[in-house]
Amino acid sequence: MKSLYRNRDPAESIAMVDHMRNLMAEAGLPYGKRTNLDNSRLAQELGAWADTQEGGDAFHDKMFTTYFVDNKNINDKDVLSQVVSETGLDVEQARDVLNTRSFGPKVAEDWERAWSDGVTGIPTFAARDLFVFGCQPYEVLERFYKNLVKLRAEDSAR
Repeated sequence: MKSLYRNRDPAESIAMVDHMRNLMAEAGLPYGKRTNLDNSRLAQELGAWADTQEGGDAFHDKMFTTYFVDNKNINDKDVLSQVVSETGLDVEQARDVLNTRSFGPKVAEDWERAWSDGVTGIPTFAARDLFVFGCQPYEVLERFYKNLVKLRAEDSAR
């Protein structure tokens, strides 16, 4: 991470990690000692493939643990194949997806949509023309939901 953030004040990097650790603890999520920042493009492509598979949700949960808890390199095809294997998905099919990059266009499309929608944080909740960006307190998500319910009621009344 040092080379990626070589122009960042070390105290700022420590504060960023501490903030992330606190957010994870507040949400009740496990969080290991992060020492690397990997290119996640292959993992995103494999995630798009997993979304088309029965039981693909397990892939996303395992990827979270693999990266944020186990501190493994999610840009490594062997690590990704291991995640696929542990979630019961077809390893050979996954390797084909990684080698042919067949879900690359889908991920590019998702990124383009995110940019055009003005997505600035993860997670992003979007419905209709309403967006909530980044980690937000429960009250913000509740207000988002109530606005959606109100809009739906207004639509039904028409």
